[in-house]
Amino acid sequence: MTTVAAYAAPAPKAPLERTTIERRQVGEYDVLIDIKFAGICHSDIHQAREGWGEAIFPMVPGHEIAGVVSEVGAGVTKFAVGDRVGVGCMVDSCRECENCKAGREQYCVKGNIPTYNGIGKDGEPTYGGYSEKVVVDENFVVRIPDGLSLDVAAPLLCAGITLYSPLKRFGAGPGKKVAIVGLGGLGHMGVKIAHALGAEVTVLSQSLRKREDGLKLGADHYYATSDPKTFEELAGTLDLIVSTVSAPLDFGAYLSLLKTEGTLANVGAPEEPISLNLFSVIGGGKSLAGSMIGGIAETQEMLDFCAEHGLGAEIELIRAEQINEAYERVVASDVRYRFVIDTATI
Repeated sequence: MTTVAAYAAPAPKAPLERTTIERRQVGEYDVLIDIKFAGICHSDIHQAREGWGEAIFPMVPGHEIAGVVSEVGAGVTKFAVGDRVGVGCMVDSCRECENCKAGREQYCVKGNIPTYNGIGKDGEPTYGGYSEKVVVDENFVVRIPDGLSLDVAAPLLCAGITLYSPLKRFGAGPGKKVAIVGLGGLGHMGVKIAHALGAEVTVLSQSLRKREDGLKLGADHYYATSDPKTFEELAGTLDLIVSTVSAPLDFGAYLSLLKTEGTLANVGAPEEPISLNLFSVIGGGKSLAGSMIGGIAETQEMLDFCAEHGLGAEIELIRAEQINEAYERVVASDVRYRFVIDTATI
């Protein structure tokens, strides 16, 4: 075991504090990664505050990890010391079910093993990226292309893949009208990726406050959802809407914006259940879908795509002692667009 410094939430809703954790010895197929940067995702806050249900404490959040390989196990073939790598939202799965074999490890029938707030195959709790080092099986590590600096690449391990997967799955591309709901940590990557895929991109945000940013990031249109005229003007015009917000929406109103057989895909996860009049999907043969991160191969595909198109996250780099302040700012939507921890400050 190796002792490393980390920032952990000692109990639900408690401020994060500096501590030490144990990392397992490097096994035959393991990679030891010196973490350089770790993104702060809104889901870190949901879990540290038990917004999504009972959690495991102490908790070291962080599933947007970018770093450099410092040691590999004897059986490792995919990585070498010095490689630039990333780790996203999961660190293992059963590898045997239909979904795992199809490269959809995120939907592992037995449940994937999350990077933190989970129990590994050794029976020990998993700890995330707000730490100096992490040991991960090589099959759940991805390569960060040279064209991406590690700080702006870190958020791609969750925010990037979370948007890339549904945009690809539902056919965002030339000739398609795609809307992204919410211009935050997830949404800003959705705009960049949808634009790079060749779609006509609209941002649907509560206000026009970030309009200039949205257009710079690649949006063709920007509308305020607080203005009722938006829903009249855009009715029946969109092929695909991807909602990134974790607040409950008026789903009927958003479904009315879709063309016949259009899709509303959700990647934001509200803590409360939603209500829906099913006629809003039946009329027009529309689909209400969900999407959760992506498999390992698709995550690598996303990173290669982002490097090819020069797409990194828009970040605000912080020191570890600013994590609690950053959490409050994320909740207040006061970040453009992703906080990233410089783990050298842990």
